[in-house]
Amino acid sequence: MVQALEWLDLVDENDQVVGQITRDDAWAQRRAVRMVNAFLVNRRGELWIPRRTASKRMFPNCLNMSVGGHVERGETYLSAFKRETHEELNLNVDALDWRKIAAFSPFETGLSSFMRVYEIRTDAAHDFNSADFSEAWWLTPAELLDWIEAGEPAKGDLAELVRRCFP
Repeated sequence: MVQALEWLDLVDENDQVVGQITRDDAWAQRRAVRMVNAFLVNRRGELWIPRRTASKRMFPNCLNMSVGGHVERGETYLSAFKRETHEELNLNVDALDWRKIAAFSPFETGLSSFMRVYEIRTDAAHDFNSADFSEAWWLTPAELLDWIEAGEPAKGDLAELVRRCFP
């Protein structure tokens, strides 16, 4: 099966659009693009952490943020957050208790891209998309970092985002 090209906005060091680039080329060339990530957080302060499926091209079988994805060409951070939350967790952001908790630049942080990070407050377990995730746990930030430190495979920016957003 041939995958369709995923087009992203290419941005400069000020997060201003300067062109377009495919997702594959952006990663291969380590070019600045935009991403959104979100964490489901329950009243005990635990994060809902899923494992990516084995079929994922990048970071297969790795622990992941609750929600994450690229901001597509012409899309805003907020619309990408809404789209990704619906695609991955079948949740409507407009009906949720959420807030933006961080904005990062790869030029200032060493993270992989420009990012907006959101927090969704919920105690409910969610019906995740089985094409994206295979299993999930509620973990405290410290437990998650301990798992990663002990060798549990995780998506590249996960530990750093948890350290920065949930100290």
